[in-house]
Amino acid sequence: MSARSADAGTSLTVVLVKAGRTKIRYPAEPVGDDGNRITVRAPWAASGVRDFGFVRFEPGDVFTEHYWRDRWYAVKEVRTGGGELKGWYCDITRPVVLRDGELLVEDLDLDLWVSADGSSVLRLDEDEFEESGLAGRDAPAAESAVRALDELEHLARTEGPAGLLA
Repeated sequence: MSARSADAGTSLTVVLVKAGRTKIRYPAEPVGDDGNRITVRAPWAASGVRDFGFVRFEPGDVFTEHYWRDRWYAVKEVRTGGGELKGWYCDITRPVVLRDGELLVEDLDLDLWVSADGSSVLRLDEDEFEESGLAGRDAPAAESAVRALDELEHLARTEGPAGLLA
């Protein structure tokens, strides 16, 4: 695997960084890389169950994760181990970097949830984003993050879940 492409069938490590610290590292199977969008598949990487109220992530869940080298977000399709679609969890991130078998993802706190049927679209963690101080440290990045969240919400509401991957 080169620094530029993720080859299907070759394992790589997703490294999620938040506020300058590695939040989580987990192995993922590359599904595709068209030079701009990298798609990987991975089981729920955190320990135990995470119940958000509107969705539960739990052992056995499978995430098909889409990252872009030129977009400020990632879109993660979430399914049960049995294949039932739960929905899409979208992270606002800096554009992804693939280097030495690691997919480097910088989480910028803002998130969007889209239910499996597209009827529920929820903006998440806007308070965490404000508290992060990104707007003061890096105003252009903060503006890009807010624009990305607005764009994803617009796509989800006007084009449905399929619009998230367009």
